[in-house]
Amino acid sequence: MLFPIEHAFALMQFEKENVSRKIIHALKYKSRKKAAEILAEWTTERLNFKNEKPDLLVSVPLHPKKLKERGYNQLHLFTETLSEFYEIPFSHDLIKRNHYSKAQALKDRKHRLETQNTFSTTKSISGKHILLIDDVFTTGNTVASIAWEILKAGNNKVSVLVMAMDE
Repeated sequence: MLFPIEHAFALMQFEKENVSRKIIHALKYKSRKKAAEILAEWTTERLNFKNEKPDLLVSVPLHPKKLKERGYNQLHLFTETLSEFYEIPFSHDLIKRNHYSKAQALKDRKHRLETQNTFSTTKSISGKHILLIDDVFTTGNTVASIAWEILKAGNNKVSVLVMAMDE
């Protein structure tokens, strides 16, 4: 693997004209919050942590300007639903996005790779197993950047859960 991720889980494939793309775009851009709950419930039917239950759920943050534009972070409701089901605490403020940028979906592959200094931790955390949650895994740079920040913060482990994988 390109980065030290403990485990990685994906719910579905993200392809053009695929139902997964329509669901995630409705969730992200059309305020279809119910889609987050449905995807989280679907996740709980497929994901069993067994003895590897994370200590904390953390979703990829939006920049405050993007949060204001969109009105909500589509991953928060998804994360909160999983938190309740698995009885794992969540943090929406452990990681912050340092720079405003246009949506990854609007960038070409070269510009999607530019994630240096994009994220930082906001508080000290050590000795935890963090489940990092994102909607679409494309290049892996977003989750890798965040994972490195979490790992730099202390003796932590990072696993990743994404709604969909884009090839």
